[in-house]
Amino acid sequence: MQDTIQQIAIWALPVLIAIIFHEIAHGWVANLLGDPTAAKMGRLTLNPLAHIDIFGTILLPLALIIANAPFLFGYAKPVPVNFYNLRSPKRDMVWVALAGPVMNLLLALASILFLKLTIPLFTGAAADSILSGLVGFFAPIALMAKNSVLINVVLAVFNAFPLPPLDGGRVLVGLLPEPHSSLVARLEPFGFLIIFALLMTRTLDRVIGPPMDFLLNFYFGLL
Repeated sequence: MQDTIQQIAIWALPVLIAIIFHEIAHGWVANLLGDPTAAKMGRLTLNPLAHIDIFGTILLPLALIIANAPFLFGYAKPVPVNFYNLRSPKRDMVWVALAGPVMNLLLALASILFLKLTIPLFTGAAADSILSGLVGFFAPIALMAKNSVLINVVLAVFNAFPLPPLDGGRVLVGLLPEPHSSLVARLEPFGFLIIFALLMTRTLDRVIGPPMDFLLNFYFGLL
């Protein structure tokens, strides 16, 4: 039971930060490009209460932690975007969609840089009581930073999968010419059913696994 509580403690904050900043990034870029919907609804805030989805933000990650799942996933309430308010809806849709995964990649980089700065604290800790105290303070934070890299890479790569309503699907819709763009857009109501089928057949694992491994190797290679 104690181990489960510790696991929840070191995973919960990185998950919350990753999914909230992901959604804020969508709304912030949309606001820059002419759609103030998220700003007017108070969604460009770091207050987690404005973004929490009971199932996606709390119950789903908690269930995955308790089940010792190989990866952790979650989501916040989607930030509302009215693409028709954008100055160039088809083009700007691409930038709004890309903002979420790019934010996660930047958070992963920030987490690695934090680890790079704190790892030297763990060298020679036993020889200095003050340093030992610092290590004791930073150890759980360092674990959170390591978990943050994993979580943000998973979110970035998963959301980049080119199927609506995922961000990658919206990028694809924005980049394709007509009538191909409209054909892909019509898949959105069935997107999560298709994703679930791909998960059950492990097809999705084979598709997103290599880019996830590449990014993780890149980030941890910076240490």
